[in-house]
Amino acid sequence: MNSMLHRSFFRLSIFVAGFGLIVSSLAVSAQQDSTNRGRKYKAPPPTARIEVTVLRDATGKPIENAAVIFHPMQGDKDEGNMELKTNEDGKSIIDVLPIGDTVRLQIIAKGFQTFGEDYKVDKAEIAIKIRMKRPGEQYSIYQHADTAHAASKMADQDQAPAKDDAASKVKPADSTPRPDSTPAPQK
Repeated sequence: MNSMLHRSFFRLSIFVAGFGLIVSSLAVSAQQDSTNRGRKYKAPPPTARIEVTVLRDATGKPIENAAVIFHPMQGDKDEGNMELKTNEDGKSIIDVLPIGDTVRLQIIAKGFQTFGEDYKVDKAEIAIKIRMKRPGEQYSIYQHADTAHAASKMADQDQAPAKDDAASKVKPADSTPRPDSTPAPQK
């Protein structure tokens, strides 16, 4: 009798263990339902491949190691920047900007004027060629506009200014008070 009781107890324990495994596996699979927990996956937006070529304006030769800076714009607000350098062919390639955005492109190269312009990223592939110019003559408040204009014309023609040229002489400002102005009363 003891052995019979032992066998039936053994069969019952195996049945309960099997039933417990089935119930627990159902509970685990119910917890793995992805609609109720965790972050939802959102695919990244399509991006554009932008190739910028930086050339010298005078010769058309590429400028190596120029800084090409991309400023993604959100309305009128700058959303940071990404800086790349041009290779020996004067090219810089970026492919992380989403289509539909606006990007402010800035190029800085030693010995050249800084370039900056806004572009709308509306295609999957965009090629931009930039011709960099040498710096122009700087404006000076100590030089009259006529003199600056005449000097720039002479520089363009590679001529030296004549020593007796009246346009090259700068007349100093008059320091005497004007008759219509009255001095402030002193105390």
